[in-house]
Amino acid sequence: MDDLFERYGPSYRWLATGTCILGATTVVLAQTTVNVAFPDIMGAFSIGRDQAQWLSLGFFASMTAGMLLQAWLVAIFGERRTYAAALIAFTIGAAMSGLATNVEFLTVGRLIQGISAGIIQPLAMAVTFKVFPAERRGTAMGLFAMGIVFAPAMGPTLGGIAIEWFNWRYVFLLTVPSSLLAVLLGMVFLPSRRIPSRLPLFDLIGFMLMCAALFSLLLALSNGTRDGWDSDNILLLFGFGTVAAVSFILWELRTPNPLLNMHLFSYPQFSAAALIAFFTGGVFLTSTFLIPVFVQQVQSYTPLRAGLLLMPGGLSLLLLFPLAGRISDSVPAGFLLSFGLCSFGIGFILLSGVSVDTPFWTFVAFTLFVRTGLGFTSPVTNAVALKSLPFELVSQGSGTISFIRQLGAAFILNAVVAYLEYRVRFHGDALTATQTAASRTSQSFLDGVRRILSESGVPDSVQYSGALHYLGQIIQAQAQTFGFQDAFIILAALSLLSLIAVYVLVRTRS
Repeated sequence: MDDLFERYGPSYRWLATGTCILGATTVVLAQTTVNVAFPDIMGAFSIGRDQAQWLSLGFFASMTAGMLLQAWLVAIFGERRTYAAALIAFTIGAAMSGLATNVEFLTVGRLIQGISAGIIQPLAMAVTFKVFPAERRGTAMGLFAMGIVFAPAMGPTLGGIAIEWFNWRYVFLLTVPSSLLAVLLGMVFLPSRRIPSRLPLFDLIGFMLMCAALFSLLLALSNGTRDGWDSDNILLLFGFGTVAAVSFILWELRTPNPLLNMHLFSYPQFSAAALIAFFTGGVFLTSTFLIPVFVQQVQSYTPLRAGLLLMPGGLSLLLLFPLAGRISDSVPAGFLLSFGLCSFGIGFILLSGVSVDTPFWTFVAFTLFVRTGLGFTSPVTNAVALKSLPFELVSQGSGTISFIRQLGAAFILNAVVAYLEYRVRFHGDALTATQTAASRTSQSFLDGVRRILSESGVPDSVQYSGALHYLGQIIQAQAQTFGFQDAFIILAALSLLSLIAVYVLVRTRS
């Protein structure tokens, strides 16, 4: 890296930071643009919400696995080659997803994108952290966060425009131009090193155990509602996943070349920051899935309108991220994190009251609380975690904190969507049970619908069945609304529970 500073002077840190931000923005864009496309993809391939979530869940899960590969790949090939190769693979995955003819091919493309994104994001964050002096690293993390926030700010809107003007396939192809540009810049401005004559050992056993644990537990969570939580295959998946997870932790503690350096968690501040990253990453990314699906399925928004709904909150992060990064150098981290988590909690409590009648700008105001929570937790968590480590562990710490954040996203998204499906079914059954012949309200509603159908010229023989069908649609819409409200309450509870980790962090600092 010193030779690049000699070649480009002090401006090199900005050239490297810009290159890293472009790559990180590209991979985050792939996470957020797809959220408004779920209803269209569900219709194109005739799949349900539980299967559609795997387009996000598979991305997050494979991204989690990719993050554990990052440190080993950088040790062999250096930042420059690893960054360029990961972006090329990411571009291939984007093309596969955009050209997919079935949901399986689409899922494979998303998995490739996820693995590549898992390598790129912590690598870019670590390089940005290293090129700034120690007293400006809080600001550096704010700048990095501000750069990548362009993606969640504009991603849903760009995805909506792509669907509105073309179709859902172009949502995946949006990132191809920026990926190729980032490859070119990375080959010039990122540090490089010679490939060692003796390759560092790779923890293959640990990697296999982690993948087995991750995908077994996620499959169990996603299929539990459909197959039954006490069914043999779900219990087997839970048991196998738990054994694999415990074996992974024990193996990583004993092996001389761990895939995940468990000794990082011997630094109390890092451990507390990792716990906060797990929950905040999970609740935020889950909300980016739930909100677009709710407004499209319950409020009948178009993909573009759903994207526009999320834009003001995303743009607010352009101010919040650098602000939080700058003041984190002088204001106690515990105060900023507590403020951010309370903002998360307030936002989700407000969202738990949304319905089909919630106005557009009221919804926008609620999402601003959620984005404020992200703005005051993400850069501060990164800065606290990396500042607590010796300089030689920064790269591993960067990869680990990103790994923990994506792990939270994968598990919390899966668990909350499974809970959502369960609650929608529960509320649907409860509402249906109240629609009896003795219910005056139900009979009055049916009579009113039949009267409208009669005035419209519908034959008498189908008026009653038509009225019942419409009543069923009303019940399903209300059940979905109640289910989403319950899901937002869970996110609020998880946000506020994270304050316990902030308390541990503050006590550790003192």
